[in-house]
Amino acid sequence: MKWHLLPLSEITQLLNTTPSGLDAITASERLIEHGKNQIEDSKKRSVLQMILSQLTDFMILILIAAAIISGIVGDLTDTIIILTIIILNAVVGFIQEYRAEKAMEALKKMAANLARILRKGDMMDIPASDLVPGDVVMLEAGNIIPADIRFFETYQIKVDESALTGESNNVEKSTDELPEGNYALGDQTNMGYKGTHITNGRALAYVVATGMETELGLIAKMIQTDETSTPLQKRLAAFGKRLSVGILIICTIIFFIGWLRGEPILLMLITSISLAVAAIPEAMPALVTIALAFGAKRLVKSNALIRKLPAVETLGSVTFICSDKTGTLTLNKMTVQEVYETADKKFNTVFAGRDALVMAMALNNDVSKDKNGIWLGDSTEVALVQYAFDKNLERTNLELEFPRIAELPFDSTRKCMTTLHETENGIIAITKGAVDVLLNKLTDNQKSLIPQFELEVNEMAKKGYRVLGYAMKTLPSIPEKLIADEVESSLTLIGFAGMIDPPREEAKQAVTECKQAGIIPVMITGDHKLTAEAIAKHLGIITSEEDLIVTGSELAALTVKQFQDIVEKVKVYARVNPEQKLEIINALQNKNQFVAMTGDGVNDAPALKNADIGIAMGINGTEVSKEASHMILLDDNFATIVIAVRHGRRIFDNILKFIKYTMTSNSGEIWVIFLAPFLLLPVPLLAVHILWINLVTDGLPGLALASEPSEPNIMNRPPRDPKQNIFAGGMAIHILWVGLLMGVVTLGMQAWAIHSDNTQWQTMAFTVLCFSQLGHVMAIRSERESIFKIGVFTNKPLLAALVLTVALQMMIIYTPFFNDIFKTEPLSLNELLLTLAVSSIVFWAVEIEKWIKNRKR
Repeated sequence: MKWHLLPLSEITQLLNTTPSGLDAITASERLIEHGKNQIEDSKKRSVLQMILSQLTDFMILILIAAAIISGIVGDLTDTIIILTIIILNAVVGFIQEYRAEKAMEALKKMAANLARILRKGDMMDIPASDLVPGDVVMLEAGNIIPADIRFFETYQIKVDESALTGESNNVEKSTDELPEGNYALGDQTNMGYKGTHITNGRALAYVVATGMETELGLIAKMIQTDETSTPLQKRLAAFGKRLSVGILIICTIIFFIGWLRGEPILLMLITSISLAVAAIPEAMPALVTIALAFGAKRLVKSNALIRKLPAVETLGSVTFICSDKTGTLTLNKMTVQEVYETADKKFNTVFAGRDALVMAMALNNDVSKDKNGIWLGDSTEVALVQYAFDKNLERTNLELEFPRIAELPFDSTRKCMTTLHETENGIIAITKGAVDVLLNKLTDNQKSLIPQFELEVNEMAKKGYRVLGYAMKTLPSIPEKLIADEVESSLTLIGFAGMIDPPREEAKQAVTECKQAGIIPVMITGDHKLTAEAIAKHLGIITSEEDLIVTGSELAALTVKQFQDIVEKVKVYARVNPEQKLEIINALQNKNQFVAMTGDGVNDAPALKNADIGIAMGINGTEVSKEASHMILLDDNFATIVIAVRHGRRIFDNILKFIKYTMTSNSGEIWVIFLAPFLLLPVPLLAVHILWINLVTDGLPGLALASEPSEPNIMNRPPRDPKQNIFAGGMAIHILWVGLLMGVVTLGMQAWAIHSDNTQWQTMAFTVLCFSQLGHVMAIRSERESIFKIGVFTNKPLLAALVLTVALQMMIIYTPFFNDIFKTEPLSLNELLLTLAVSSIVFWAVEIEKWIKNRKR
């Protein structure tokens, strides 16, 4: 229902109410009909349901199967490790789902607890949850509006709607119906919304919507959606399913080939099962989680708090950052940016030679200070008072010299406020208001200057400034009756001030860095188009005529197809409502873009929740926005996002390196077992050898790859193509050919040792495969640069992991106790050196591959 377009007489008929309120019986009936005036949760799941949902993912089911298989093989250590991985993932998933519910609790906290109403003319306080449509609520400064309302009596009422609309100005409310048209929430000046704050005046209003039917309730419905999967989650899920099926088929083939060759069935069964356990990268989810946790820990040091762990890697794939303007790209603090003073200086002498314009700013306001020295009052007046204060002029001190003796308060009809002050030479009236209004009230000797004044005002307006004018006149004495038309006439304009919520300077640099990194910044605001355009141009978000600006009303007029056609070109959205923010996010995601959304208000919560990564402000952000977000900026600094993106790209790169390392190692193991029968060689590795490589050689160095420093060009390349899978860029080919090379050098070592009648052939083959993988992990530390250029010691955790892995391998080769367990034999020095030399072939091959690619580039 478009309540803002209806006359009050029609509203009372529709609600079947009167200005004196409902009767108790009617109110009770409506409470049953409409339900409680409170924000409701979607149906909650039990703790057991949450936990079970974490265990039904396909990869988790594979992990459970791997644990059972390991138990059958007899390796309890591997079984315990796999079960630990399962529990770790379930706990992380459960915590994230549990935290998501807190967004709803934060919305509930915004609601008022009590409401003062009229019931058949009697004033009473009732729980706000018992309000019903048709109730008459009484509101005054300091109240939280308890439901969506339509004002029918107002007395200088102003409302802070910034949390809902994103606009920093307090909105003056009236009772008149609005002309037919499309209005954003911030333009519906006869309406009030649940959860917003009265900052000035008092009012009576009809309740028109309660509970989940309010604007706050609609936001709650939008928050109650399923979590979006991160890019890596989507890719790993698809990859895990295909990989698991493929590996199980290969292992089945290996079993039957061995059986047909006459190998013992039990030996081939255990070998095939062990290979399946080793080849399916069951440690990958845990290692990815650990890598993300490391990244989250580093990000906290850079003032970015990660609430949902997968968001760390999502940062590295972001292609669009849709940023709320107020408080994110700007300071959320109205500030006087520019003043214009007229040539008429006669009032300077009234103020003993002081600047009349600044004196007027200091005297004509209702701003006060709290005990902590913080300004209290309308945000526009605070900006003007702060400007005067910075010029060493403060109302409290000045009123001792020029006491206020009367006033005409601001109202929406006159669009002016006048204060009268006593001076040594009589009474002086200071009028503040909209410049276009003041120009119609000027003395005859200034009327010829109006075109010049309008020119100056238009220049300020083009910069996105909100302009207020000041005019003055002297009176011989205070009138017996203050009549606005008489007092506010024949005025002398002394100047005007241009104000804006200024952009953060650090945000300008951050926007530039985003563009260099191939990320497109977009401003989304509830503010007016002209102001949004000025801020966007200053920050560099708009740089050409191809960069479009779309208002909420223009967006509403577009079809889905029309919007899809232009969405990637729009750089500024002005005067939009919460539903439209969500439309923007969805439209970009439908174009296969990965979208980050920043914001601080309640109106941002649905978009924060549904974006690929939602980023809330930690200082000025509402609890609702924080709970709906994936990441919180602890310093409210847009520039922190760039640092977070760098970390995200680095972490994503390192995860890809881990996948490359693990899958190449697994590929090598499969090639060794698969090719041996065709080369007429005995089974090269025992089940225990495969599980050892899987547990130690894959695990420790793979984990240490999370500490790899970022590539030098990491912020000068475009984001990873959202449509690419994790094997793009030649990774699949690398996994196959390097894995094949590992298999060939291992089998070559085995064939040579058997041909030389060396009884330690199995230990030598086992050691070559183990050390080949260690050489490989060193070579893939950088996608392009040689290990000798980036430095062997630049990743100390990896170096420590390699030393530990080598020590453990030496332990099982040269310790009698482990010789019995692993069926290994001590190697002579020459044999050990030979295995090391053969193992290094893989390292040198990968280094040569990088050299060839760099030559081609």
